[in-house]
Amino acid sequence: MEPSIRKTAGQWPRHGGQAAALLERFGLPPDHPLEDFSANLNPLGPPGWVLAWLGRQASELSRYPDVDYVEARTAVAGHHGVSADQILVTNGGGEAIFLAAGLCAGGRAGIVTPTFNEYARALSGVGARVCKLDPDDSLDGLDAVFLCRPNNPDGRLLPLARVETLLARAAAAGCRVVVDEAFIDLTTAAEDAQALPARLAGHSNLVLLRSMTKFYTLPGLRLGYALASADVIAAMARRQPPWSVNRLAAGLVAPLLADKGFAERTHAWLAEERPRMHRALAGRGLEVVPGETCFFLLRPGGDARRRGLDAEALLARLLHGGILARHTHGFAGLDGRWLRLALRDRAANNRLLEVLDDSLY
Repeated sequence: MEPSIRKTAGQWPRHGGQAAALLERFGLPPDHPLEDFSANLNPLGPPGWVLAWLGRQASELSRYPDVDYVEARTAVAGHHGVSADQILVTNGGGEAIFLAAGLCAGGRAGIVTPTFNEYARALSGVGARVCKLDPDDSLDGLDAVFLCRPNNPDGRLLPLARVETLLARAAAAGCRVVVDEAFIDLTTAAEDAQALPARLAGHSNLVLLRSMTKFYTLPGLRLGYALASADVIAAMARRQPPWSVNRLAAGLVAPLLADKGFAERTHAWLAEERPRMHRALAGRGLEVVPGETCFFLLRPGGDARRRGLDAEALLARLLHGGILARHTHGFAGLDGRWLRLALRDRAANNRLLEVLDDSLY
């Protein structure tokens, strides 16, 4: 029996990991059992020592954080080989996006699409006019370009040569380039994680945004940072509320970055599991966008679509089967015609494949 789709019930959530609205929309009870493939988080995390570390820090909750986050900024600077005044610690990657948008207040910004919807939201909030563009489009009249690398939701990694070309063209046009690398540590090209930070010295118009919550599976703590020239970081910091990052999150920065074993295990998992799942998904007749990170943008293949199984119908079937996928309503240019599925550990991924086998035919 085909799952019902209540198009008038519930709302499309703006982010992954938000099951309640979809359960309501598709007529399912709030306690319907689900495995979450809608949020892109490292299934190996958090690192095993984090919970005990947080317990030991409980007494620190009565103290304010260091308003300048010197220890955290120093750790990030050492990790990337830049100076501490080129680092701004933020309340997750989300705050980094909104602070970067503030640099373009009242101006005009281009967004390389389709991509994460928060760039447009953040820019609109500071009165910036927004246009969609391709990396090769003209930059005349723009104050900034926002792009995501690897891109959310398709996982594609814009080659460094094209980024270099964009940076040079943007410098000539007096335009800043904001690159959101929230998933750069979760790519199959791990060496790319240090590529753009190493280019900051030669590109004063480059702003990099990073998230630590995805790689270390700590979305509830909200932890990210921005890298740019000292002048740009100072301008962003002037817009940041004091003590934006809580003491526990800030204190975790240095030990997280020092945990090389966790990073090595993560990259080994990704190198093995991503190609396996790409083959398995494509082998089931799904149209899968080639990507480099911990999620897949896909939709039913042509034969399935001709039978009436579109992305929204598959979303409903997966939901009834206990799998929470990420819709693409809100991603400009995708408009719900695709789904995004996170890469998880092998056991969970195999359960996803079993539900897909029941849902595709």
